[in-house]
Amino acid sequence: MKYKLIYLLVLCTIGCGGESNGEVPVDPDPEPVDNSISNISYVASFDVISNPERGFMHHWAVESEGMPISVAMLNSLKNEKVTIINRIYYLDAFKDADLSQAELDLITTDFERMRTAGIKCILRFAYNSDQNETDAPLSRVISHLDQLKPILTDNYDVIAFVQAGFIGSWGEWYYTTNNLTTLENKTAILNKLLEVLPKEIKVQVRTPLYKQEIFNYSTAMNATVGYGDSDIARVGFHNDCFLASPDDYGTYQNITIEKDYISKEALFVPTGGETCPPSGVPTASCTTADTEMALLKWTYLNLDYYGPVLQEWRNNDCFEDFQRELGYRLLLKTASLKKEVKANGNFNLDLVMDNVGFAPVYNKKNASLILKSTDDGTIHSKSLDFDVRKVVPGAEYDLTETVNLSGIPAGSYTLYLKIEDASPSLKDRPEYSIQLANSGTWEASTGMNELLHTLIIN
Repeated sequence: MKYKLIYLLVLCTIGCGGESNGEVPVDPDPEPVDNSISNISYVASFDVISNPERGFMHHWAVESEGMPISVAMLNSLKNEKVTIINRIYYLDAFKDADLSQAELDLITTDFERMRTAGIKCILRFAYNSDQNETDAPLSRVISHLDQLKPILTDNYDVIAFVQAGFIGSWGEWYYTTNNLTTLENKTAILNKLLEVLPKEIKVQVRTPLYKQEIFNYSTAMNATVGYGDSDIARVGFHNDCFLASPDDYGTYQNITIEKDYISKEALFVPTGGETCPPSGVPTASCTTADTEMALLKWTYLNLDYYGPVLQEWRNNDCFEDFQRELGYRLLLKTASLKKEVKANGNFNLDLVMDNVGFAPVYNKKNASLILKSTDDGTIHSKSLDFDVRKVVPGAEYDLTETVNLSGIPAGSYTLYLKIEDASPSLKDRPEYSIQLANSGTWEASTGMNELLHTLIIN
């Protein structure tokens, strides 16, 4: 849909101009050409890209002491370009007891298998999947979180986000039988969850008002707060009835104001979830879905529910657009790079990037300029200050840094940009690195993006 329109507009720009008298306009004061600089224009790719922590996901739930995720199921996700799953653990057998060793082993095994397969999860815990069933008392929730803390700490690297869960049926903070939906109890559970999770992990609550009530504020946070690691900067939103009714089954009270609030907050914290059977509204069209996902900066969406909504998008040729656009989609536009520098000198990295996805990157990443010898393939890595989270939709980003090349011998080098997972366990795993949406730049075996430039160090 959107990509087809862009293509037509490009064609029209080239071939649909007005009449011409055949004369080529001459710039009366042309800019001098600097032959020491390579000016590069990159070509955007329209491929569906498997990037971490974004996109369509599968919803895989498991009952108490159930079977771990099969390796075959995880490996099959590569064929679907899926990199995340929504893993929900139903703790129905432990409403009045500690989590068993078998349950803890199940969770640990799942994490180990996800890591092996190159997958991350959106995590949730709940006590039942039926609105007529009971949840657990607050004291039990708190003790379960204490039990889970070591596992969550050891495996934070493969957790994309955590949905707050625990309260009510499906962990959706409704239908509680233990009075857990009071402000006091919601606050206690969210605070405990933020306490036991490593600071790197962001948590999502079911509605915008829940966050506003718990933190006692209503104005969306700014960048100073949003890029920090305070509790308020770690809480985003999941909507499990997206596009399903005028207020998304009670997700919103004041629809326009709360959507505007989420749109601003979602520059820093994630939004995602699933659709529901439509009630009082037609099945969401491609245009409606595109508008809503762009406004609310959707980063992931359940591939398994609700089927007729997803089929509507397949039937109208926008499903693949959403595969591309959910979450971030970063690309290089141009570069201005020196052709030669002196040994042990400085190199000015000057790139222009864009994000044509719905959302930013939410988790911190490490970025490096990689120099690969054209003679023997030796690799040298120089860390960058570049914070990829700040490449936000709708605004070009100038990546300009001065890189000191000390310690790199004279020679000829191909340049790459690598954006890797911040965790030590995953930083060298190519499937956890970010692939830029350009043609002819991705090196899948290393997780590096070639800048299409050769630098000579004299």
